[in-house]
Amino acid sequence: MRDVFFEKGWCRFPDDPVLLEWTRHVLPAARSALESPENAEWIRCGGTWNVGVNALPNDAQGKVGDGPELGGDAIGFIRGSLGMPPFDLDRAQVSVCYPGYPQPMDTETPSAYQFRLKKDAAHVDGLRREGPSGHRFLREFHGFVLGIPLVSASADAAPLVVWEGSHEIMREGFKRLFDGMTPDQWGNMDITKPYQAMRRQVMESCKRVAIPASPGQSYIVHRLALHGMAPWAEQATAGPDGRMIAYFRPDFGVPSDWLFAP
Repeated sequence: MRDVFFEKGWCRFPDDPVLLEWTRHVLPAARSALESPENAEWIRCGGTWNVGVNALPNDAQGKVGDGPELGGDAIGFIRGSLGMPPFDLDRAQVSVCYPGYPQPMDTETPSAYQFRLKKDAAHVDGLRREGPSGHRFLREFHGFVLGIPLVSASADAAPLVVWEGSHEIMREGFKRLFDGMTPDQWGNMDITKPYQAMRRQVMESCKRVAIPASPGQSYIVHRLALHGMAPWAEQATAGPDGRMIAYFRPDFGVPSDWLFAP
């Protein structure tokens, strides 16, 4: 599994009873959080996507209320194989998609909408869009992306997509970009144009794969891998919750490791 992860930039874990028990416990809290007025700001794309940033009220071990800590095969793999120092979990994003995703938004340009529709809004996490011009800056140093489906949906209901091997292309591009700079200077650079060039290179040379999964399963995406969210297929199906996935992205701890660690 470790070799697959570092070669492709992602891996998926099969049915795990430990993870399934955690999922069953946190689902009511996830539903409640998404219905809260304080999370209404995260509704996007004409109501077809609730971004749900940090919506799950979990603690640093992944516990919600008196429920179990987040455990199972994926967490064991992360702690044993990714070379990260001890870390606390962030509050999980609860990303929910509904039929018709994506619809255009008033806040995005026609070209941005086409990029979402045709190219899955492909991105590397931690590169924040800022200012009226929407230029990109490196602001967050995630250690990984862990996706945990909370409900069942068909495989074509807006799954996560990853470009296999893209993490190494992005790594080399960022190395060239930040050559001669210290990590504390990286965030000062407007990386918009070189980042766009790196994305184009990835899409021209890497295989795009969809990663559907069901409750009790999970997947991990390398922190530097280009990934996105596919449109909801016309024939896709899901229950009233839509397609609901919890994502954890804890901080790596050391900015230089974000770029140079395996």
